[in-house]
Amino acid sequence: MRNMGHSMHGRRDLLASVDAAAGMSSGLTVRHSADQSAVRYSTGTEAPKLRAPVNATDCHFHIYDNRFPPAAGGLPAPEASPADYRALQARIGTTRGVVIQPSLYGVDNRPTLEGMAALGPNFRAVAVVNTSVTDAELRRMHELGVRGIRFNLAQAGATTLEMLEPLSQRVDALGWHCQINMPGDEIVAARDTFLRVRGKLVFDHLAHCPEPAGVASDTFKLIRRLLDQGNTWVKLSGVYTDTTVGPPSYSDSSAVARAFAAAAPTRVVWGSDWPHPTEKPDNKPDDALLFDLLESWVPDEAKRNRVLVDNPAELYGFPKG
Repeated sequence: MRNMGHSMHGRRDLLASVDAAAGMSSGLTVRHSADQSAVRYSTGTEAPKLRAPVNATDCHFHIYDNRFPPAAGGLPAPEASPADYRALQARIGTTRGVVIQPSLYGVDNRPTLEGMAALGPNFRAVAVVNTSVTDAELRRMHELGVRGIRFNLAQAGATTLEMLEPLSQRVDALGWHCQINMPGDEIVAARDTFLRVRGKLVFDHLAHCPEPAGVASDTFKLIRRLLDQGNTWVKLSGVYTDTTVGPPSYSDSSAVARAFAAAAPTRVVWGSDWPHPTEKPDNKPDDALLFDLLESWVPDEAKRNRVLVDNPAELYGFPKG
């Protein structure tokens, strides 16, 4: 892993290093009315019908910064800046967020760390590391706001399944989790590994339960078993990744989201997946529509607020109350 600078002794120093470029002094104003404006990498301009509660959290989005070189095998993406993301926040009404290190940069976490710092203290991050990472580097990233590590096993890259158990044991001491992005059938093939892990596991994008099988799939059944163990979480995100129905209802993947939310209401979180790197430029989803789907997935307002506020506070260490 590259040394990101001995002069950065904490999150405050990292904030200062990117403040001028990010224009943090402008702050963030959340719009809940029909203040319509386009957001990059998102279809539509209208605000969601669902009003976001105070401290609503987007638990899955990426920052792409062309100042940093891609890693071998990284999934290319256009630049998506903190300022671009603030526009999305203003549109959908969230005020907290979690920056997820994309595969593009491998274990060079600078784009994610600097993006998190530019966005401010209401943000956390999930990094990518391999088994060569030092304990000192893990502690440094914790001080900056990192709360988990990601294994993007949907493609060859910086991490492997064999790294999961040893790294889970190391980051568990920090209270972190291991986040998994992996095709549903491969999750099933790796069931023994996931069942052995005692640290926290978080599965991206509805665990990629294949459609049209959905809730009848072996993937869903395994994730339900893992949820019952008590150490597993699921992201209600990426509803478009495995659907065969598509918008506006995404009814097949929506059934999976609804079932996970009902099964483990205290261990599901919501994420936008902006800027939707798996989707072609002319096929980006409507982020307001994606947010509104939560109302059908979790009809009870108190439970929905838990998904958006309390659950993320527990998983990522945001202030509670």
